[in-house]
Amino acid sequence: MRIPKIITIFSALFFLTSAPVARADKLAEVKVGEPLRDIFLQGLLVKSKKISEFRGKPLIINVWASWCGPCRGEMGSLERLSQRHGGKKFNIIGISTDDERLAALKVIIESKLSFNNYIDNNLTLENMLGANTIPLTVFVDANGVVIKKIHGSQVWDSPQSIKLISDTFRLALQ
Repeated sequence: MRIPKIITIFSALFFLTSAPVARADKLAEVKVGEPLRDIFLQGLLVKSKKISEFRGKPLIINVWASWCGPCRGEMGSLERLSQRHGGKKFNIIGISTDDERLAALKVIIESKLSFNNYIDNNLTLENMLGANTIPLTVFVDANGVVIKKIHGSQVWDSPQSIKLISDTFRLALQ
């Protein structure tokens, strides 16, 4: 009977000492100037992939949800930005924080989004990106380092936003 008691104590100690470390790492926000951790993105209408597969070009990550009015309000301008510049000098992806995949898919289809979207129903990306309010747009350089975070809805294809993107990524956009 001593062996099960030792195993029980060992298991309890292991759980108590390892659980907070794992949770803290999962929830740690990547700050401006820090590299994104390489995590797996669950695709919505696109193939799932690791975030590192976007390295080599600057990346704009837009965090949104189907129930968020301001998020849905900026979708059209993100799509126009993507149509005009996406994939050429930088990439654009969307990250839905919806719990339900179907709710996110409905927005993508209704908004006729052509840029890649992924779902984060376990809050890993939301926490990593610091999306305590949405919409959140994160600018990531070609090496995977976060260089700017913008909270709130924007008109992403406006002259001011094009200048912001151009200045942030040091790109010539027209």
